[in-house]
Amino acid sequence: PRLRHVTRMEQSLLLDEAGRMLVVIGLIMAVLLTPIMIVSLVIGIVQAATSINEQTLSFVPKLVALFVCLVVFASAMTELLTGFTTEIFGVIAAIGR
Repeated sequence: PRLRHVTRMEQSLLLDEAGRMLVVIGLIMAVLLTPIMIVSLVIGIVQAATSINEQTLSFVPKLVALFVCLVVFASAMTELLTGFTTEIFGVIAAIGR
């Protein structure tokens, strides 16, 4: 099969979709990282106040926070990714015509 030239409009469309991809990734990562950062800050303050520097004390609550976020927000993240993937395949099909 012969490769065809991508037009400026198609390039613009692909760049727009790449930007949307970064936004979707940012939303998903913000949902997961924000609670972990809050838990880390609280644990850091407690460790500094009590002079307890146990590694598992800082790791286990972060792991629990991540698990809780995944359980609570998994359906929303899946819906967001599914919608974006469907749109991407639609754009790819439109470009391929």
